[in-house]
Amino acid sequence: MSFPETEVLTNLVARVFRIDDITSGDQQRGFTLRYRGQLLNEDTASLYDQLSDSLAPYHLTPLFRVEEGRHVVYIAPKLPEPPKDKISTNIILFVLTIFSVMLAGAHVEGPVPADLLGQLALMAKNIFSGWQFALSLLSILLAHELGHYFMSRHHKTPATLPYFIPFPLSPLGTMGAAILMRGVPKNKRILFDIGVAGPLAGLIVAIPVLFLGLSLSTTSIIEPTPNGFIEGNSLLYLFAKFIVFGKMLPAPVEPQGILYWLQYFFTGRPVPFGGLDVFIHPVAFAGWAGILVTALNLLPAGTLDGGHVVYSMFGEKVKKTFPYLVGLLAVLGLAWSGWWIWAALLFWLGRVNAEPLDQITVLDPTRRWVGFLMIVIFVLVFMPVPFMTLAQ
Repeated sequence: MSFPETEVLTNLVARVFRIDDITSGDQQRGFTLRYRGQLLNEDTASLYDQLSDSLAPYHLTPLFRVEEGRHVVYIAPKLPEPPKDKISTNIILFVLTIFSVMLAGAHVEGPVPADLLGQLALMAKNIFSGWQFALSLLSILLAHELGHYFMSRHHKTPATLPYFIPFPLSPLGTMGAAILMRGVPKNKRILFDIGVAGPLAGLIVAIPVLFLGLSLSTTSIIEPTPNGFIEGNSLLYLFAKFIVFGKMLPAPVEPQGILYWLQYFFTGRPVPFGGLDVFIHPVAFAGWAGILVTALNLLPAGTLDGGHVVYSMFGEKVKKTFPYLVGLLAVLGLAWSGWWIWAALLFWLGRVNAEPLDQITVLDPTRRWVGFLMIVIFVLVFMPVPFMTLAQ
């Protein structure tokens, strides 16, 4: 960069930043110029917008960072426009997921054929009996993903429409859905808003669905069942069952104390055979699944919703807690082996946080309170043992 261009950019930066020193960069290092010093006032979000707007004609963008306790401004090439996505892919995956979830929720009566082809034919024949489960679960997942999508649109952060993931022959019929951010959030406030919008929107639908489904459910005796399972408990699910049925469920044959409930909550053992539990209606099962999906998304790591929340609140400090989270999931895997898969996924994908363009601007008090609320919600919806086998 020639000196006059450097002088022009320096003058623009000086409008918002007290410059202590300047370092030239190059494209290989990812920036053109680096300024170290101090922003001129505490309204750092507005200062970023001011500098960003002034750099736009030069196809440059500012990066705000904190290094060794000092404010740093990098001038970097503007990010390219995101590619246009084919909406047809979203539509096809959504339609496939509808049928996959209806298949999972299908109600089959009578004898089940021993051969796989016969079982598939029977389920296909009864697939439309799963519409209640499919409508309920997909409404929750759609609300969750559209919460992210519309918040991204509100903050002018490019994002895709939801991609639903069909997963036939599984208890839920889907592995959930996801949107992909095609742009970098401007600051931690925007990253936070996008992160919390999904879980909150999903819960707004999931909780009424859960209570409606429980009101349609009945109670029955827990008996050993080959290949059967019992859904796990979160504090929210235990509370919901208590509100609807007036007792802690599953209720063991004999009344038990707090130590029994702590053991059962964290290990799923012993299964209270002969005791009473909910014979769960498909709508209630969808509500329960929506709670589980919320809990998984709120795991405080990487680019999960919970990772966005804690990174926005605590910054780089959260990376120090990552090994403890993976270790905790590995221990919980002794009770439910699915946590080992999640620990491996987080170890592979969960070590990288989404880094906003402006990392100096911090959350305002209202967002911090919402952040602590999300931590409380995570505690309420987390299920240490999501599924427990009913085999003797």
